[in-house]
Amino acid sequence: MREIQKTAIPAGVWALGFVSLLMDVSSEMIHSLLPLFLTTALGADAAVVGLIEGLGEATALIVKVFSGALSDWLGQRKRLAVAGYLASALTKPLFAIATGPGLALSARVLDRVGKGVRGAPRDALIADLTPPEMLGAAFGLRQSLDTVGAFLGPLAAVGLMLASADNFRLAFWVAFLPGLAAVAWLAIGVREPEHKKAGARRNPISAANLRRLGPAYWRLVGIGGLFALARFSEAFLLLRAQQKGVSIALTPLVLVAMNVVYALAAYPIGKLSDRISRDKFLPLGLLALIAADICLAATPHWGLALVGVLFWGLHLALTQGLFAAMVADVAPPDLRGSAFGFFNLVSGLALLCASLAAGLLWDRFGAASTFIFGAAVSALTLLALYLLPPSRAAKQS
Repeated sequence: MREIQKTAIPAGVWALGFVSLLMDVSSEMIHSLLPLFLTTALGADAAVVGLIEGLGEATALIVKVFSGALSDWLGQRKRLAVAGYLASALTKPLFAIATGPGLALSARVLDRVGKGVRGAPRDALIADLTPPEMLGAAFGLRQSLDTVGAFLGPLAAVGLMLASADNFRLAFWVAFLPGLAAVAWLAIGVREPEHKKAGARRNPISAANLRRLGPAYWRLVGIGGLFALARFSEAFLLLRAQQKGVSIALTPLVLVAMNVVYALAAYPIGKLSDRISRDKFLPLGLLALIAADICLAATPHWGLALVGVLFWGLHLALTQGLFAAMVADVAPPDLRGSAFGFFNLVSGLALLCASLAAGLLWDRFGAASTFIFGAAVSALTLLALYLLPPSRAAKQS
């Protein structure tokens, strides 16, 4: 059991959480409508949706390698985070003016480039600001606040769609505003630790530094990649809901339901992981994902599909914030940006493959095959999790 000091989570972590909340309101207003916009307004099929979602998310995760390494080299996280949030905010109007899948794809990729630029420096900044014994709680808090934005965004999208007779473009224009507010809050409300701005510059991704990351870190990278391969884009949850009879205007409520579970569970799970091994939560996350896939594959009715969506949210709460805390556990402080970057590179490539496969299966064999595929990969990942030796972080618990 870890010894826990009764210390408040730093104000900077709270600020970063609210920045994430605002940007997720902006992003999820678009993300909750984009699959339906592509298929109903622009005439795209499920394979194109999978390509756009996969490329977008993979781009974000791949860019994190370079932004994370750059933040280590500069010793400055905040400037890169501000640049990334600003880039994402400025892409929102491109969705509103898109007349074909090409511009929508470009906007999605550019938006995710911004996410990639900010992601690893922001996570490294949280680790810099937080006492080691509180990393699980800090990352769980940021994830919870981020996820509050992830269900407020779809709620706002539903309201706008109902009020405007399904005007996708109006919702996309409105999404621009909370994105700009997130940039302003980060610029004003977060102060980077002074000691991180000093020191000699050196190449954080040199061979010597990569060896310093150690076997526990690289094991974690492999496990993260397997998890990403088992979990394709949530865009397919939206398409499944529409297939089960949910109207276009109400479809974003699928993400609201998922993110309510995610937001409520992420912080307590993160806080609990500061007391017991974080590794013990990962199998539970896979079991929740398998349950979600089975419900979504087998359901004859939208009610059981909703149960699957709730299990999907529980899976995210059991894994996403914990992976960030586990990276911070095993990475040297001066290489945290690079460590988050490489972790997300592998996860991004796996997520791209998973989303492409999901879209192709959907078009060729039907929606159920997509979720059966997800359950099968999750089961194989669960097996691999037990075959791999425990990480150093687990042994320290």
